[in-house]
Amino acid sequence: MYESQTHFDRSYAAFEPEHDVLRSIKSVVKDWDKIFRKKLTEAIGLQNIGSDLQGHVPTAVRHTATDMGNHVREEWSLSVEPTVDLPLYVLRPKFTKGLVPLVLTPHGHGWPHIYAGIFRNEVERKSMVEGDRDIAVQAVSEGYMAIVPTARGFGDTRTERDRHDDRLHSCRTQLLHGLLAGRTPIGERVWDMQCVVDWAIENLEIDPSRIAATGNSGGGFTTIFAAACDRRISVAMPGSYFSTFKGSLGPTHLNHCDCMYVPGILRLGELYDVAGLIAPRPFNAIHGRLDEGFPIESVEYAYERLKQIYGCLGAGSECQLYVGDGGHRYYKEGAWGFLAKYFK
Repeated sequence: MYESQTHFDRSYAAFEPEHDVLRSIKSVVKDWDKIFRKKLTEAIGLQNIGSDLQGHVPTAVRHTATDMGNHVREEWSLSVEPTVDLPLYVLRPKFTKGLVPLVLTPHGHGWPHIYAGIFRNEVERKSMVEGDRDIAVQAVSEGYMAIVPTARGFGDTRTERDRHDDRLHSCRTQLLHGLLAGRTPIGERVWDMQCVVDWAIENLEIDPSRIAATGNSGGGFTTIFAAACDRRISVAMPGSYFSTFKGSLGPTHLNHCDCMYVPGILRLGELYDVAGLIAPRPFNAIHGRLDEGFPIESVEYAYERLKQIYGCLGAGSECQLYVGDGGHRYYKEGAWGFLAKYFK
């Protein structure tokens, strides 16, 4: 009698991952991080994107600027590809001097405007307030510049049909067409984050040595992969995502979006191996104890493995797990104190 979960679990256990980061560090494998990072960029299609768009220089247009009291909220579009103008919110603190740190706040499976403190109805307002989802507003209130990049497949980057039908996202279409071209949704979103960093360093009053990334759920996914691939991100604080692939994406009773899957990723390594590429830069996983989509047992197991990786690199104190008492949401009390140790 076929039992799907048994079959899938066995298929995951049929091989050893090529890059067990902890084993590589203990075995003193030379340039293990460069080797693994290259393989990871190939797996998510980032290398293909970079090759296809070689020489592309992102340019931006500002559309609006609104005084919000302690900051100015601007709406921009950034040409991350010749065919893609990516909407951004840029939140500039008003009462700071000199170059300020930058916090990138990639969003998850919701609307990007909520991260910028914008709500269109009472449901969105309640979600924003009760789930601490106005992350960019929190960042700018700390004195940092904040950017909310629209996740590829959301907002104006949905397909024409999904925009017409007002569907939240076009992740499945993005995945399928990306696979034909050797791309993945996370590869495109990491590329977009890199373009944002390129543009911000050249055009905004930021300190390029102090760039953080933090987002929730799918934004946590983007945070980990972007920081693993781009060492200019000096602090990573993923919310409601850091776990294991097997413990979150693997169970058949947990329904996750198509955009979170990378072909053959387990043959390369687990999520804590990907996060290991961020070490020894500061890493702060923010999670809810009651998060059903990313069970706390898998989170704690992944954290113990990552803690060992950081310890082997002499950076054990730079790795933290903050656990809030609720479910799948952001926890601001676990974020800004950690970041202040490095950015204040």
